[in-house]
Amino acid sequence: MDDLGMATGTQDKSWTIGRIVTAAVAILAVLGLAWLLVSLSDFVLLVFAAVVLACIFDAMAQGIGRLTGLKSRGLKLTIAVIVLLLVFIGTFALFGAQFAQEFETITASIPPALQQVEGLLQRLGYGGTLTSLLDQGTQDLSSVASRIGTYALAVGSGLTDFVLVFFAAIFIAADPGLHRRGLVLLMPRKAEKPARDFLDDCGNGLRGWMLGQAVSSVLVGTLTWAGLALLGVPAAGGLGLIAGLLDVIPLVGPVLAGIPAVLLAFTVSPMTALWSVGLFLVIQQLQGNVLQPMIQKRAVDVPPAVLLFAVFGAGVLFGGLGVLLAAPLTIVLFLFVQRIYVRDILRKPITVAGQEKPDESGAGD
Repeated sequence: MDDLGMATGTQDKSWTIGRIVTAAVAILAVLGLAWLLVSLSDFVLLVFAAVVLACIFDAMAQGIGRLTGLKSRGLKLTIAVIVLLLVFIGTFALFGAQFAQEFETITASIPPALQQVEGLLQRLGYGGTLTSLLDQGTQDLSSVASRIGTYALAVGSGLTDFVLVFFAAIFIAADPGLHRRGLVLLMPRKAEKPARDFLDDCGNGLRGWMLGQAVSSVLVGTLTWAGLALLGVPAAGGLGLIAGLLDVIPLVGPVLAGIPAVLLAFTVSPMTALWSVGLFLVIQQLQGNVLQPMIQKRAVDVPPAVLLFAVFGAGVLFGGLGVLLAAPLTIVLFLFVQRIYVRDILRKPITVAGQEKPDESGAGD
């Protein structure tokens, strides 16, 4: 009996040690994976950017198939890529010289505009702290100009990354099912169906976001261009292009686009600057109350506070590329929380993106 008790105790002790070792290995594996993702964050973001661009190509190919009746995916994808390239090349061919000249005007006009703002603040009796901030901003601009060579190298590296992302997106869009099956095969068998559903949600959400965002950017850029031109603000076309591009950044983008526009409006008159502020407020209201709900209806209804924190968080963690990809990253993470955590793990009925009523199929299984 004593031998049997000792054997049982030894087995229990071995089982406990085995569980501790297994848990320790699992924790180390998770920490190692997290460290690897942080270390390769730039690479991971480039892969994600390629996936987002592949979704654009896929959506364009589907639209071309509906319009033309073509069945060959390769042919539809080729037409989509050519059309996108022709749009960019045609835009720069028609307006490239004009935009370049207007950007030079913007760069040359900002220092005098800062001086005019400083003089106005001094006349109003608010020149102390605000003037020092403007002086600091002028010094920062001078510092940026002195490091233009370093930034040129960064731009060159960014162009290389863009070329890699562009061709990677073509390969992914050529056979998305292959990459989808590869991801699903990495999951445990019980997780294969949730993984497929999550990938479907991501595809629908990203395609809807990109379609709505394209419409929003074009309208914001056009309205900004037209409004500033009517007010007589210099380089209205370049400022409209900046506003359209920065519209991709949720909530923060319109504010960033308004700063150079208002500064250049000061070179005309303080009243023009006030009218420019009013113009951006009207466009912001249109974007927030009309365009943004349209995007969320087609994509994922992410709360504005979540989007705002996502922009700042992505900027802190990943820099400028993270800010540009903040919206699609937030959509994917939001869908992950909805589909995987709330619906499949917590077993709660929720409305997942694209569904018109709560999805209760996972509840009570």
